[in-house]
Amino acid sequence: MFQGLSAFPLTPLDETGVNEQEFIPLIERLVSACVDSIGVLGSTGNYAYLTRAQRERVLQLAVQAAGDTPVMTSISALRTLDVLHLAEDAQRAGARAVLLAPVSYQPLTDEEVFHLYEQVTANLSVPLCVYDNPNTTHFRFSDELHGRIAQLPNVGAIKIPGVPAGAEAAGSRIGKLRALVPSGVALGISGDPTAAAGLKAGCEVWFSVLGSLFPGICLQLTRLAQAGREAEAEQYSLLLEPLWALFRQYGSLRVASAIAQQLGFVSGPALLLPLLPLSSAVNEQLAAALREITALEGLQD
Repeated sequence: MFQGLSAFPLTPLDETGVNEQEFIPLIERLVSACVDSIGVLGSTGNYAYLTRAQRERVLQLAVQAAGDTPVMTSISALRTLDVLHLAEDAQRAGARAVLLAPVSYQPLTDEEVFHLYEQVTANLSVPLCVYDNPNTTHFRFSDELHGRIAQLPNVGAIKIPGVPAGAEAAGSRIGKLRALVPSGVALGISGDPTAAAGLKAGCEVWFSVLGSLFPGICLQLTRLAQAGREAEAEQYSLLLEPLWALFRQYGSLRVASAIAQQLGFVSGPALLLPLLPLSSAVNEQLAAALREITALEGLQD
């Protein structure tokens, strides 16, 4: 489950609800590209803006469309009780793993976060991936807390943010965390701009936003990095740098939504108010950045 490229697609939606007719082809496209797994209802999948019933329906559609490709889904929510309900829904719908971030309105302590994972993992029959995403949750895991949580039953992976720049610093970061985590728990990089560095440093999986839009390129980058062909992997990363720059400036969700719209995968911005799409000027900048990338992915006529 936790290896290679895990692609995290958008959930096409607007204020009236989820566009199921646009969502299913997004999943089928990833299956055809042979990604290693699919992560629905992540941050890019807008899970935080959907009801429990909507999340269950999206997961059901994803599992059905994915066939043999394993699907992971977020069960993150403000209240532990809601997380437990979402975990039940996920397992019933056929998710092969669940993804949990410590979401809260009130700032959480380390002990509160540990207790959350302790309660949830005790009620699971599928692996759990710990989602370390301080940009959205505003909670910062210590490596020591990761080590404690990783000892709990059913913890299968940790989804970490980007690694520091430079091979030595990235290797040190992953090495320090690996020393505190059981060998059976995978480490996965989720900061797309540092994916090549994270894989080179020892991460087993790339949890990727861009992998849901350009699975061919991202699979190639993943395979090269994991085969030790770092220079070639870095060339792909450099090709994608114009997109990484936009990710850093405007956030991956807004940029991914704009890419999907420009490529015709969705008919409108997959964003709910108060989130706003990119401006026309930034969309022009994005279009210029996409030309070479879409040609390499084989998306141009």
